[in-house]
Amino acid sequence: MSDVLDMDRPTAERAERPAWKEKPKPVTRAGKGVVLVVTVLTVIVPFWVVLATSLSPDSQVIANGGYALWPERWTTHAYDLVFSGGQITRAVGVSALVTVVGTAASLACTILLAYALARPGVTGGKPIMLLILFTLLFPAGMIPSFLVVNGMGLRNTYWALFLPVLVSAFNLVVMRGFFQGIPQELFESAKIDGAGELRILFTIVLPLSKAVVAVVGLFYAVGYWNDFFRAVLYTDQATMWPLQTWMRTYVVQSQQSLINVAGNVNEQIQFAPQTVNMAVVMIATVPILCVYPFIQRYFAKGVLTGAVKS
Repeated sequence: MSDVLDMDRPTAERAERPAWKEKPKPVTRAGKGVVLVVTVLTVIVPFWVVLATSLSPDSQVIANGGYALWPERWTTHAYDLVFSGGQITRAVGVSALVTVVGTAASLACTILLAYALARPGVTGGKPIMLLILFTLLFPAGMIPSFLVVNGMGLRNTYWALFLPVLVSAFNLVVMRGFFQGIPQELFESAKIDGAGELRILFTIVLPLSKAVVAVVGLFYAVGYWNDFFRAVLYTDQATMWPLQTWMRTYVVQSQQSLINVAGNVNEQIQFAPQTVNMAVVMIATVPILCVYPFIQRYFAKGVLTGAVKS
């Protein structure tokens, strides 16, 4: 009798098991493999073409119609030209400055505001949260933002490149939800020991919130690094443009001024425009690629937990 029950038990377990936990069929596994390979190639092939073109000699790029799949001779002349001084070198510095300062300021403001709104019984917490959610649903338009920045005297300053978007409503909601998921017993124990709110934040909340802080910090950093429109909107001086604005100007308007990095007209002719263009694209892409692998493991825990509990 027990043998019969043992034989029926796996069948009953399989019947109760959800469909997504069933062992996939060979055809399904093969289909997933094909889709995965196609997706990876769709990402890697364009990236490789950009890298190979930036490291290829001028003659090969011109002969192949502006692109190269494998350099006949590896050369870094395009990168040497970009970093030899001038517009692109300054633009890289501007992008790095705005990204570092903007991310640090945004993280500080978001953490403080999210912690205040996550604490129960905060005076005016609900109206403030409703205002923040209102800005998430109905963001400010371009003209009102320009008038505010101009009225505050921030035009043609680096402050205008990150102060108008210092706090993201989405990131604030995610971080607030994460803070609300921390057990209240920890806060009560800390208060019994005489800890203040700032001490609780820095000694208890932040060590437990590394995941959401890392994810939100990456969101801010990528946003600042990839932004090009605020520089066009709030500055009249090309010397204040970040790297992405110069990339957009060159790609859309095909301005040859981007190639004249060293200020030498004869040096322009020795380089194909595509090699310099691809070199700038690689310079703009590599920093995020270097940071992302270290933050990727925090994504599921940081974003999903904060979103579910908010």
